[in-house]
Amino acid sequence: MFIQTEHTPNPQTLKFFPGKVVLKEGTAFFPNINDSANSPFAQRLFKIEEVSGVFFGSDFITITKKKEVDWQTLKPFILTAIIDHYN
Repeated sequence: MFIQTEHTPNPQTLKFFPGKVVLKEGTAFFPNINDSANSPFAQRLFKIEEVSGVFFGSDFITITKKKEVDWQTLKPFILTAIIDHYN
């Protein structure tokens, strides 16, 4: 599975494009793990300690990270979580 990424105006936020449908309709924003109870996918992403926010669009996932971690360290964990979800 090839997942593309795209920078956003916010350096703490990165978009991930899995090449598959993320949500069939609308969008979903999860500002924390407590608000993700109805989404096993969002909960999986929040299990990564440095993730501070998750947003789903039709074909993308936007992840917001905590400031103290860099994307080079965090990105492999997010990619693995996305791949695991779709497998």
